[in-house]
Amino acid sequence: MDLSLVEIVLVRPSRPANVAAACRAMKNMGLRTLWIVEPPDGLDALEARSLAYGAWDVLDGARVGSGLLEAVAASAAVVGTTGREAPGALSPRRLAAEADARAGGGRLSLVFGPESSGLTRAEMDLCHALVHVPTDPAQPSLNLAQAVLLLAYEMRLAALDRPVPSPASPEGRAPAGDVERAIGELRAALLEVGYLDPANPDHVLTELRRLIARGGPSPREVVLLRGLARQVSWAGRIARGLAGSDNPPGGTQ
Repeated sequence: MDLSLVEIVLVRPSRPANVAAACRAMKNMGLRTLWIVEPPDGLDALEARSLAYGAWDVLDGARVGSGLLEAVAASAAVVGTTGREAPGALSPRRLAAEADARAGGGRLSLVFGPESSGLTRAEMDLCHALVHVPTDPAQPSLNLAQAVLLLAYEMRLAALDRPVPSPASPEGRAPAGDVERAIGELRAALLEVGYLDPANPDHVLTELRRLIARGGPSPREVVLLRGLARQVSWAGRIARGLAGSDNPPGGTQ
């Protein structure tokens, strides 16, 4: 896919030196857009900046987010990295091969968690897919900059092998932020009708989120999904005798 549409997201990185080295790795492979969620102190220190040699524009141009959703809200596809084997996790090479199809002509966010602990469960749930590097069990952990370089390298190889981008749909895919808002409304509606377990609604909701992400909904389809959620919620209130004489919300034309 077009490398200008690939964004690196570093979540709560612990060391400024690792961030700086990741910037250099990004620029080596032609990536320019960096988000940092809760950046560490010391990014302007000489010791850190020396590790970003030649990539100071990437470091200085990094966007800062207060949470992962803010950083990925405009992306059509969000892929999280995990140091553990996970069912359905992609290899970096397979991710690079499928990236264009997964993003559908939109932006792709590659999300890296903290060096010591990785992404939280809630952050992984925001990802449409996971990628795992099959390292040797004798030394499985990767430095943050190494992981960024490895994924960026595979993305670059795939881009060089397929210089002509595949055509996107006329409407394109809806941004992750819009999809997540629709999922939030669907969550409330499914709780209203008793489909989700109130004690643990996110267990099933995570599977529904990934089902929706695989479909790559367009902005129009997200509007339809939100309309469906409102209708289901209204029907649930009627069934419980809570809606009174409220008019149904109606479909989306």
